[in-house]
Amino acid sequence: MIEKLKKRFLKNRQQRGVTLVELLVVLAILAFISAIVVVNVLPERDRAAVRKAQIDIGVIESALDQYRLDMSSYPNTRQGLAALVSVPDGVRQVDRYRPGGYLRGAVPVDPWGAPYQYRFPGENGVVDIFSLGADGEPGGEGLNADIGNWTEQGS
Repeated sequence: MIEKLKKRFLKNRQQRGVTLVELLVVLAILAFISAIVVVNVLPERDRAAVRKAQIDIGVIESALDQYRLDMSSYPNTRQGLAALVSVPDGVRQVDRYRPGGYLRGAVPVDPWGAPYQYRFPGENGVVDIFSLGADGEPGGEGLNADIGNWTEQGS
């Protein structure tokens, strides 16, 4: 009986390696799971970037409204959004400018690393605040579409 157990132990000890087929099955399963994750996560990242741009534009628009209330006018296109962070050149009522500015820190950049665009007077409203989208070019569709304070917030 001891001899039989000894043989079985030695036989089991020799079969401890992983076969090539087992390794390929594990790799195939991992590739399948990775494909599912990529297909489901990447589009969500794109939607999050668009949503962040919409939120940033809303924050900038609110800061511009506060600036207008204090300074009696929006900053002109030349002064740009930088007027929300520091007193712009040519302002007559410097004492009415809010200490610390109207945005904390610096003017945010869009999710694709480009500065937000600003126009006053605007072509689509009193002021235009917009991002050129992922491609950085005017126009476009989908992820490359312009996102502005005149576009629908649900899109």
